[in-house]
Amino acid sequence: MKISLRVPAWRLSAILSVFLAILPIGAAAQQKQMPADAASDPILRALQAELARSKTQLKMENVDSPFYIEYRVFDVDQFDASAAFGALREQNRTRLRLIRAVVRLGDYKVDSFINAGQGISDILPLDNDELAIRHVVWLATDQAYKRASEAFSNKKAMLKQLNVDQPVDDFAKAEPAVSIGPVAKLDVDPAKWTKMLETATGVYKNDPQIQAFVASLNFTVLSQYFVNTEGTITRNGSSHYQIVMTASEQAHDGMRLERSPQFTSSHIEELPSPEEFQKDAVKLVSDMKTLREAPIVDEEYRGPVLFSNDAATDMFFDLIVPNVLGRRPAPGRPARTVGAFASSWKARVLPDFISVVDDPTVDIFGGRGLGGSYKVDDEGVRAAPVTVVDKGTLVNYLIGRVPIRDFPASNGHGRASGSGNTAPAPGNLFFRASKTSTREELKKQLLDECRARGLKYGYYVDTLGPRLAPRMLYRVWTDDGREELVRGAVFNELDIRALRSDLVAAGDDPLVSNRTGLPFMTIVAPSVMFDELEVKRADNTNEKLPDYPAPALTAGRN
Repeated sequence: MKISLRVPAWRLSAILSVFLAILPIGAAAQQKQMPADAASDPILRALQAELARSKTQLKMENVDSPFYIEYRVFDVDQFDASAAFGALREQNRTRLRLIRAVVRLGDYKVDSFINAGQGISDILPLDNDELAIRHVVWLATDQAYKRASEAFSNKKAMLKQLNVDQPVDDFAKAEPAVSIGPVAKLDVDPAKWTKMLETATGVYKNDPQIQAFVASLNFTVLSQYFVNTEGTITRNGSSHYQIVMTASEQAHDGMRLERSPQFTSSHIEELPSPEEFQKDAVKLVSDMKTLREAPIVDEEYRGPVLFSNDAATDMFFDLIVPNVLGRRPAPGRPARTVGAFASSWKARVLPDFISVVDDPTVDIFGGRGLGGSYKVDDEGVRAAPVTVVDKGTLVNYLIGRVPIRDFPASNGHGRASGSGNTAPAPGNLFFRASKTSTREELKKQLLDECRARGLKYGYYVDTLGPRLAPRMLYRVWTDDGREELVRGAVFNELDIRALRSDLVAAGDDPLVSNRTGLPFMTIVAPSVMFDELEVKRADNTNEKLPDYPAPALTAGRN
């Protein structure tokens, strides 16, 4: 456990008084222009002071002065724990501050930035000692400047060899933004949450054939600071809470079966209570037993498939998100962007009854907190709603401050990863249907279509796993509508073509799916139906079963 030592108020006040007295004139003027909350924040004060000093003094012989400098700080407080088979196996509380310094040479049209790795990252002190913070920022800036100088020389040589006719600038200009929000605080009782994990995973005793039963949590609060030489000053705090249960076992034929339901929110009060989590654990054990005893899917099926809203969010995340990001191709490549939608601007990519809008400015939807909300993105551009797909047609990409052809300006979607590098990413991505049906209507449509084709059953996908493989898949029989769990299936050609051509209906049940990891983002999507997909038996080699039985579930017995 890392503990932050606080500087006494009287000493900090004295240091700040001396510190202000020795600031360069430009830095002192900037301090006066800063909002009151920012002026009293030791991290922002240190960043602003070094920014002003670097702007006036950063210069090497035979190297141009920077035209742009930025500093980004991640202040992270994190609590992790996990339990397995009713016993706690790890518990950690981590506190960390990271600085990312970026220096750009040249100008907005052609600059020194070649790839996301040009900046310098380092660890900042946890104590609010401004002089110590400034010392680390100074060294990071010096290294970033030297790296930028080397990169700029290499880049200019490369551009001469490629003879690139550059249609857009390297770096988009942006209006200065000032947004000072509260810092985030992590206030949790570790004993309460670890007890919940232990109790829940103890239900493995209901089924001795369970081979893995783990519950884990990750609670992260993140305060981000950002300043640049354009005049942008931002501070924002966000909280992200996730609990995951994972169960694994084998069927009688050795097929590996896994499930990992999770609960993710930006508000801790939205997580399940210990009683609710216990019920979910009992249900997971029961579902695993049912899955273990379920029949294997038929070798091949082609026909209607209904996806739950949970499965639909995973599918859209995998198939749509990577392709609506405006990422510049490598120098010399003529494409507008990278991904499957690189040449799809103004073309139809989804059915005409579906539109896609990214709106980071929304905090709550359907009573659930949205983890991808922010006011200013991680490159200092104010957030705004962006319509990406309008009635099935791709009309926009999510853009940061690295422009692409036909999109010369950022639309507020430059997001920072854990390393501090920025790239286009969603905030809150909404999939909206102009015509919707209830769950009962969608099931009826599924059965009617199966009967029209002479099929004995259709498929309903409840949850998906890695590589969009169905984990909970049901045969829905046309004679009486009963749902039968099956195992061992994969989809063939579940891709962007199928989304464009075979998706025929959507539900009235949009689900909030918060995604962990930096950058935080949220997908909101309803259940959907395809009129034709191919479901086939997975071509996997089954694992060997354990050679001898599990231990008795009573302590002390052999």
